[in-house]
Amino acid sequence: MSVNVILDIQSKPECIDELKSTLENILPDTRSFDGCLNVKVIENQDNPLNILLFEDWVSREHQEKYLQWRAETGALEALGNMLTQPPSIQYFDDLNI
Repeated sequence: MSVNVILDIQSKPECIDELKSTLENILPDTRSFDGCLNVKVIENQDNPLNILLFEDWVSREHQEKYLQWRAETGALEALGNMLTQPPSIQYFDDLNI
């Protein structure tokens, strides 16, 4: 069964344009990473510094392997420098209700 991941990030005001540009540049690699089924990026209408990424992965292990790869490349640290706090990552299963 696939896993749904919600990544919740809060940008520093002075970094929002750079953050969006960075996401636009790195997400093609995310979408082509082994096990990634889909990534959708949305912006909060009431707080445009708040961005959510809705990710669908074959498994949690695939997504965690991806995060490890991003950490090794330095991308996570670079993104973290643009945020006001560490990102929130939550994993969900589809209940098929």
